[in-house]
Amino acid sequence: MLHLKKKALSVLYASKLKFSAAKLRMGKKLGLIRSVIIMPYQGFGNKRELYFPGRVLRDRGIGISRLEDSKWKNFSKMYKRFMTWEIPFVRVSAAFDNISVTTVTDEEGYFTFHLSIGNDIKVRMPWQNILLTLEDEIVKNSDKVQAVSRVYVASDDSEYGIISDIDDTIVPTGSTRVREMLKTTFFHNAHSRVPFPGVVAFYKALVKGSTGNGNNPVFYVSSSPWNLYDFLMEFMRVHDIPQGPLMLRDIGPSKEYLIAGSNTDHKLLQVERIFKIISGIPFILIGDSGQHDAEIYLQVIKDFPGRIKMVYIRDVNSASHGKVLKIANQVQKYGVELLLVKSTLEAAHHALSRGWITDNTVDRITGEKEADETVN
Repeated sequence: MLHLKKKALSVLYASKLKFSAAKLRMGKKLGLIRSVIIMPYQGFGNKRELYFPGRVLRDRGIGISRLEDSKWKNFSKMYKRFMTWEIPFVRVSAAFDNISVTTVTDEEGYFTFHLSIGNDIKVRMPWQNILLTLEDEIVKNSDKVQAVSRVYVASDDSEYGIISDIDDTIVPTGSTRVREMLKTTFFHNAHSRVPFPGVVAFYKALVKGSTGNGNNPVFYVSSSPWNLYDFLMEFMRVHDIPQGPLMLRDIGPSKEYLIAGSNTDHKLLQVERIFKIISGIPFILIGDSGQHDAEIYLQVIKDFPGRIKMVYIRDVNSASHGKVLKIANQVQKYGVELLLVKSTLEAAHHALSRGWITDNTVDRITGEKEADETVN
């Protein structure tokens, strides 16, 4: 049965690639593809190693959203995000600090750079800019296609890092209720979707750390698809959520999966990549009870002993209480605490009691939470 499933997936995936190739050829012939873009995904690194992915796509002109955009305009933009035209097997170069390397996009248009730096990067600012250039001409007589990838390089004086989920951890999505999740995703935009009360101030407090002047790195590891990358980046900018690399995943038929791979496997892989590159500091992990974040973080604690300071799980699903509390007991055996919290403020008070954030930031979180609740 497993053999037949793999064979069926292989046939389906091959058919998908043939359809995409035919669509691309037809699009060029009919003039439907007038321009292409490099979609750079923020990366991260240390002073000797940089990791950053991206994708080459037809430019569908989605643009930024506005608060007054209608539900149907939001739907139209979201439809374009999911109905992509990938540009496979083209060369993309990356130029940084007198280093230039080239890679080739895969069959889905994705590319990944893993730069090894000969000498330590002289970090004046945590964010480094890398120039990306499309080396192949896709549309005849078009301008050179370029983009700038931004890569976060953690400083030596970081106290700790933060790894957070997004859906139902930072922003309500109803991920446990499919109909509500689809409605939220397709008919809202970066302005009309609002973070949980107090989240922005809490994450800023964690970034600033125990002194209030720190610059702790934050990473967002989510099972959301890469198709939502620009939307999530805009959402974070609109609501002033601390910047950090977004680690999302591909969806759709592949050689191994009909729709998407395991959420657990994806998150574990991304956390492992972060821990290997950002190796000198411990991490605070933040998730929710709506999916399997507690189980995933338990495995992280097992795989990386001594690297986790704390686990905060937002309580969004009462049916999961027993399971999460059971995992909390298991986590304690490894010398780590897992706290199931009903609000951001509860997590903030705990972080203050441990000396991870400052008194005045808790006051800001309280004020922001009250203001958010009044608006909502």
